[in-house]
Amino acid sequence: MDQGPSGAPGARDARGLPGCYRHPDRETGISCVRCERPICPECMVSASVGFQCPDCVRGGSGTGSSAVNAPRTIAGGTVTADPRLLTKILLGINAAVFVAVLVLGDEFVAHLMLVGAFPPPEFGWEPVMGVAAGEWYRLITSVFAHQEFLHFASNMLLLWWLGGPLEAALGRVRYLALYLISGLAGGALTYVIAAPQQPSLGASGAVFGLMGATVVLMRRLNQDLRPVLVLVALNLVFTVLAPRIAWEAHVGGLVAGAIIGYAMVHAPRGRRALVQWGTCGAVLVAVLVMIVVRTMALT
Repeated sequence: MDQGPSGAPGARDARGLPGCYRHPDRETGISCVRCERPICPECMVSASVGFQCPDCVRGGSGTGSSAVNAPRTIAGGTVTADPRLLTKILLGINAAVFVAVLVLGDEFVAHLMLVGAFPPPEFGWEPVMGVAAGEWYRLITSVFAHQEFLHFASNMLLLWWLGGPLEAALGRVRYLALYLISGLAGGALTYVIAAPQQPSLGASGAVFGLMGATVVLMRRLNQDLRPVLVLVALNLVFTVLAPRIAWEAHVGGLVAGAIIGYAMVHAPRGRRALVQWGTCGAVLVAVLVMIVVRTMALT
């Protein structure tokens, strides 16, 4: 995105929205309540009224104790020195598992991928492998496993693009909850709808959860939704048209991510923790009910 003619931080572009004073290429409609410089989601720090920039937070308000005035993100999380640390760790875990899959081959990945039940119920036998056979861990391990480079690269690119700003806006603990529950919800919907013997794997459910939360966050900050809506639409079209895509994981992750994201950024300050973690718990309970019901149907 081009900067204004002056190239100065915060200069307005042709469409009238200023760029963040630390990241001039990022449009924003939010300004620091103290110095009035424009700030993007990665830079904004939640204040008692509105948001502050990192420089003003470091300067301190001069009132009260540091514990009371500790800077918080828009969702109430702790502001950290490296707002992308957890995203980097998630990328590293996915990369390590991908390398292990390449080195150890099909036998290794067979223990990680999501499989409902094999053999399927029509064989008339009890399943010997799959979630229905008690291997519930597959609902989590499959979120970190990839077998094809293009699948791995596209998911990791989206994780880097979407994950960093979300981690900065939500805080690490809330961001991790969003990622894991979205991935689990995507796997659960796949388990419920797809054929029991159909294998699936990949971080797509978790990444689509980040997409859903990003839409909610950008709307909360009154930012231009068109880029992220186009991204979601293109990925949904690809989900429908491309062969061998577990669309159930994409839809399940997207819905869970949007619900959790809404609770994270819209929770009232006085009941923030109750609303945020209550919503995470409700989504998790719904996912577990789906898993239990499907398991009972397959055994």
